[in-house]
Amino acid sequence: MAIDGIQAIEVGTKAPDFELKDNHGRTVRLSDFRGSRNVVLLFYPFAFTGVCTGELCALRDRLPVFVNDDTQLLAVSTDSMHTLRIFAEQEGLEYPLLADFWPHGEAARTYGVFDAEKGCAVRGTFIIDKEGVVRWTVVNDLPDARDLDEYVRALDAL
Repeated sequence: MAIDGIQAIEVGTKAPDFELKDNHGRTVRLSDFRGSRNVVLLFYPFAFTGVCTGELCALRDRLPVFVNDDTQLLAVSTDSMHTLRIFAEQEGLEYPLLADFWPHGEAARTYGVFDAEKGCAVRGTFIIDKEGVVRWTVVNDLPDARDLDEYVRALDAL
């Protein structure tokens, strides 16, 4: 899937592992969930921006769908861990916000959703099964919010 030169990894690809700090300074690895949970991996441009705040709060409002015994939501931006901590506290976000801060955008680059010109991730979402394989993906341009119902349908299909 390509948007303005962005080429995200494709369905059927083994999801690249990463190690990032969450908004509390804890290390989170994608491989921590392998064998136990599906992962909704959501890249977003920046904390404290209109569309991003709306998307992340919509996930918060439907959290039991995205964080449960079978599924873990991980939201990634190039913001610093400290920025993400304040953002999560302000918006009441109780799921991991991961800082792809340094090396800047490395995880987003690995998934093919980093916009080097703007210095941030585009709106890319990857649903990864328990074996670590990408089973569904969507990439939207920066101003275009994603449809959470599409996530639910993709999770139900696993």
